Amino acid sequence: MRGILHGSMRGNPFSNKNVQFCDMETKKFVQLKPGKDAPVKRFHPWIFSGAILKQSQNLQDGDWVDVTSSREEFLGTGHFHHGSITVKIVSFKPIDSKADFWKSKIEQAYALRKIIPFHQTNAFRLIHGEGDACPGLVIDFYNGILVFQAHTIGMHLDRAEIVQALKSVFGAQVVAIYDKSKETLPPEYAATCQNGFLFGEVPVPHRIEENGVAFSVNWVTGQKTGFFIDQRDNRKLIAEYAEGKSILNTFCYSGGFSLYALKAGAKKVISLDASAKAIDLVNQNSELNGISEGHEAIVGETLPYLKNTEEIFDIIILDPPAFAKSLGSKHKALQGYQKINQLALKKIKPNGLLFTFSCSQVISRDLFYNMLVAAGIEAGREIQVLHQMTQAPDHPINLFHPESNYLKGFVLRVI
Repeated sequence: MRGILHGSMRGNPFSNKNVQFCDMETKKFVQLKPGKDAPVKRFHPWIFSGAILKQSQNLQDGDWVDVTSSREEFLGTGHFHHGSITVKIVSFKPIDSKADFWKSKIEQAYALRKIIPFHQTNAFRLIHGEGDACPGLVIDFYNGILVFQAHTIGMHLDRAEIVQALKSVFGAQVVAIYDKSKETLPPEYAATCQNGFLFGEVPVPHRIEENGVAFSVNWVTGQKTGFFIDQRDNRKLIAEYAEGKSILNTFCYSGGFSLYALKAGAKKVISLDASAKAIDLVNQNSELNGISEGHEAIVGETLPYLKNTEEIFDIIILDPPAFAKSLGSKHKALQGYQKINQLALKKIKPNGLLFTFSCSQVISRDLFYNMLVAAGIEAGREIQVLHQMTQAPDHPINLFHPESNYLKGFVLRVI
């Protein structure tokens, strides 16, 4: 693999003493326009199409390319794609061997998960895209099963090397590895892909445990990789407030918040989701934990339910899917967030709590906060912020890639 990238490089890759130059006649490359290398030198992993001066001929989606400055200095290596984000950098240093590179990446990611204080938990995110310097790749660990999900063609083309690295690092701890990339890859590529096991095979659903709460995970038919691991710490937080309370859990999916609350002694919990399949999951997980008393699972849309219910609750949870997936939809998404939060605030008892979240990457924490201010004013309630929440630490935020800080949450006391 020395043909793709260059020999060893010590120290700061951008210091003048260590500048390396790319042989653009023999290697696949993308060269940046003058002055467009500053974000890369700040370790931001995305190269936008407008920053490109020239590139190798006949580049295909998924090709490994060197990124160079206008002076042909080596800046990094990543996967090429015909699109707005043309290159996603996976290394700011040269790579001698793809096999060694991926083994090192997996080892580094696993080292972080080993120091996170998990309690009675056997499910975690192993690779979190840009957060683990692996743009376009998600890998979740479910009690011996690894679910691989590529969001870029380059990552999917590298799956053989990644699987080998996973097997090498985890050894007998891994029973099977499942590829669930068809839903997340570009349509033109996904059309020829099929989800399936890359190593081993086990039946679904598969039982996991999180902070002592049992869940049934189905990565074949479930959303994302089968479970929303990122809310683990926030689910634990609601358990601290749940005893004796009446709770409405909207957009509940498999009932994570509901089960934590019920196990913590909630008096009554309503789990609400528009998907009948999701409500089936809630009921399965309720049975798995031996919980039924005080729980009601309802198929229904959140907005009409909040408008029509006459019941008021001690705690309401709003954890909707991403309302905005692009900058163009940001304004409409904020309107949607404001509407449901405003309605929820009106359905909370005095001194009750609202747990409210946004997982929309394009909605910043400040925007979300300001939206809540507007919702509170319209609801006519006095409100205090008790907690500010984010994703669990196995979904790390890349300091140089603020976009990886996607999950925003607040616990509001409604007076």
